[in-house]
Amino acid sequence: MRHKKKSIIPLTLFIIFIIGLLVFGGLFIIKKVNAPLIAESLPSHILYADFELPAAPEPDTDLNLNTHIVAIDAGHQAQGNSEHEPIGPGAYETKPKVAGGTSGTSTGIPEYQLTLDISLQLEQELKNRGYTVIMIRNSNEVNISNAERAVIANESGAEIFIRIHANGDNNPSTAGALTMSPSARNQYTSQISSECQRLAECVINAYCSASGFKNRGIITSDTMSGINWCTIPVTILEMGFMTNPEEDIAMQNPDTQMAMVTGIANGIDSYFGMDE
Repeated sequence: MRHKKKSIIPLTLFIIFIIGLLVFGGLFIIKKVNAPLIAESLPSHILYADFELPAAPEPDTDLNLNTHIVAIDAGHQAQGNSEHEPIGPGAYETKPKVAGGTSGTSTGIPEYQLTLDISLQLEQELKNRGYTVIMIRNSNEVNISNAERAVIANESGAEIFIRIHANGDNNPSTAGALTMSPSARNQYTSQISSECQRLAECVINAYCSASGFKNRGIITSDTMSGINWCTIPVTILEMGFMTNPEEDIAMQNPDTQMAMVTGIANGIDSYFGMDE
């Protein structure tokens, strides 16, 4: 019995040795298989420490960073609407929904056509500068009241509202451009009146500088429904007097129109600080 026990011990040791080799080899194989997975989880500065990583691309200087949204209203329409609407939210005072506008003393062009022509050119100029543009109307055959135009602008996501108009006067020698803004006392626009004033100033100064029209400054009005219904900064630009023969003709000149559009766009750039 003791002889048999001695013969078993070397065999047992041999078996244990073989099992040990198999276990060790299996772990080695597992480590090799899992090595890529482990490597993928390492930070790149550790994993590729001996390699030069490619440099990050330079920022695209031509990338358009202008994210501003502008609403444009070409004043009036082919047919006025004499039905009345409140001049502001909750107002008892009313006025016609939209007037027919004036017309050119020399050219006979109606105001609604001039305002649409300039507004469409302004739309393209602003888009060229990277702005998103909301057009209240794109044709003359519409029926949109002044209050409705303001509400459309409010709900469009626009940041400012530019209303394009032309002026008229009984005196044919009256000339020049002006902008309109609510006063600080306007009960409907008290939250935006200061920004309306700033917008009006930026637009009229840049417009007159580019077009050469006389700068008649800013006038305030608290009875304009197209202003009083606004919840975003708004101004009305009276581009010139269609009742002045010279200005009427000038405002139909393509070169003058280009300067007018450039001036309005420059004023919008100035308001947003895009000209700095």
